[in-house]
Amino acid sequence: MFGDISKAEKIYIACGYTDMRKSIDGFAALVQRNFQLNPFQNSLFLFCGRRHDRLKALYWEGDGFLLLYKRLEKGKFQWPKNAEAVRCITCQEFRWLMEGLCIDQPKAVKKLNTSDCFSL
Repeated sequence: MFGDISKAEKIYIACGYTDMRKSIDGFAALVQRNFQLNPFQNSLFLFCGRRHDRLKALYWEGDGFLLLYKRLEKGKFQWPKNAEAVRCITCQEFRWLMEGLCIDQPKAVKKLNTSDCFSL
């Protein structure tokens, strides 16, 4: 289906700011070169401009790339500022980001990694 990003297995956010003049090829090259990730994997890659009021998302649909663009009329995205980094975020963190919230919610209950737990 055209533009069904809900099928993405992982969501990556490019921290800092990105030149928003890039197109599909530019973002795919950035994913490969700067983050050493495969843009053809079933993942959503998010990029934000310097003003933090617009973002672009790159997604491989199996037969071609989809480039989504969102511009806020008021407000800014609470975008992580540590430049030159990529970060994998959860679906919940993605929702927070789209709602204008910080992805690092200090009071959010974090999911446990079951491999870190032991049986009683």
